[in-house]
Amino acid sequence: MDAPSTLDTAHRTHLILKDGTFQVVLSYKVDGGIVRYRSAERAGEVEEIPLALVDLVATHKWEADHAPGQEGAARPVPVLSPELQKEEAERAARTPEVAPNLLLPDEDSVLVLDTFHSLPELVPLTQQGGDLNKQTAHNMLKAALNPLAASHQILEIKGERADVQLHVPDPVLYIRVGDDPGGDGGGGGFAVDTHGASGRATPSGGSNKSRYVIVRVDIRRGSRVVASFRINMLGSVRQQEDVIETDSEILPGGHWMRVKPHAPLEFGEYALMEVISEREVNLGVWDFGVHPTAPENADAIKPEERRPVTLERRKAGARE
Repeated sequence: MDAPSTLDTAHRTHLILKDGTFQVVLSYKVDGGIVRYRSAERAGEVEEIPLALVDLVATHKWEADHAPGQEGAARPVPVLSPELQKEEAERAARTPEVAPNLLLPDEDSVLVLDTFHSLPELVPLTQQGGDLNKQTAHNMLKAALNPLAASHQILEIKGERADVQLHVPDPVLYIRVGDDPGGDGGGGGFAVDTHGASGRATPSGGSNKSRYVIVRVDIRRGSRVVASFRINMLGSVRQQEDVIETDSEILPGGHWMRVKPHAPLEFGEYALMEVISEREVNLGVWDFGVHPTAPENADAIKPEERRPVTLERRKAGARE
């Protein structure tokens, strides 16, 4: 018998099992030895069951007996209310899938997509620099860069190696965006040579107006040094030494920004830096290294495959 196509999701139907019980579903589809269906009792969640347990003949008969226009046919009902549809879209936008079975979490601000032993993983990056102490929120510590000044040290990070070590030269970074932290309210800019600072936390995310660069840091004894660069040269044909520019894209829903480097990263230590405006950068940076033979990152988030659902069985003669 031919496999049934996905049903109109405006109708409920009974997926009859061979033991005489059934599941109330919104739609179903046979895929090889598996039947995937959207549960009417669990807000349209996709579940699956082995085809060997399903009585397709009885299921087709129930569909024919209850088709529109037939006596006793069930009245079509919406799959999800507009409110529930909006909530589901919002949930999916806040935790989008970036690789098969791998979702961005709802509690981190900046993450990087790495690959360890051929398995994609998301690694949270902590923010540090100046008075920041490995903050997980998106903090702002503005610094004005003089476009005419020679390259000079603007930030020193303790330690010769970042806690996070990536295993691929082309990582993809994901930055939560929220209320604009670069507005006029709070945290004004300052000149680097005054060694002053002004900072404020923005745990809801960074600004979607910011741009990002990846800066290769200079390793010193016991520390890593971030040097200044010329913001006005970003986007020009002339490349700046130790500055890797990026492409960015706001993901659907507006909650996340995806950032990709223009060129592969060589082995070494780096810092992701936020460019706030044509003259200001954020000295709260996110540090990481690239080292293919490094151990797996301790806080890596791995793909989670959907577990088989335990069916709640009902008698075929029972009412919905």
